[in-house]
Amino acid sequence: FSTIPRISKAQLQKGNIMIGGDLASLNSTLGGGGYFHANINPKLAFFVHDNFALGGMINFGLTTSSGAGTNTTYGVGALGRYYLNHSENNIIHKGRFFLEGNAGVQGVRLSNKSNTTGLGLGIGPGYTYFITQSVGLETLFKYNGIVGFGSQPYNSNLNLNIGFQIYLPGRKVKAIMSNMQ
Repeated sequence: FSTIPRISKAQLQKGNIMIGGDLASLNSTLGGGGYFHANINPKLAFFVHDNFALGGMINFGLTTSSGAGTNTTYGVGALGRYYLNHSENNIIHKGRFFLEGNAGVQGVRLSNKSNTTGLGLGIGPGYTYFITQSVGLETLFKYNGIVGFGSQPYNSNLNLNIGFQIYLPGRKVKAIMSNMQ
């Protein structure tokens, strides 16, 4: 177990890259009712300091129901993530707690013709469990709000997201990019 704490620390160092995404509330009914909901959030971030990454994200969500119609969410924005604790203090040594926040342009269009488009803000805590040295399985509980224009000036929700992130050493990515040129 002496090398396990280093696994989660090495991937969060300055210069490394995080790429992946969340699948939030992915579910579908198997019987009657015809309900389906999926939310996909691709993310790309660069570690500008140990334990602190900045980057961007895209959001797309779709909800369909045989009785209520189709709702969509969309957005693009900046992303920040800070890993809170040191791996030596974790109960599960192959994981790390983090806080994630985002800001950007987002919108929601509901089937009842109401919509909101404007400034989207999100914040929430999460946990990454490193299933390998380069891949983290994550869960994130996040508040998302949109303030803006449309028939509704404000829209908000809470999501429990589950996803994967791949953590790449920055020097390996630079080497791959150099070989492609």
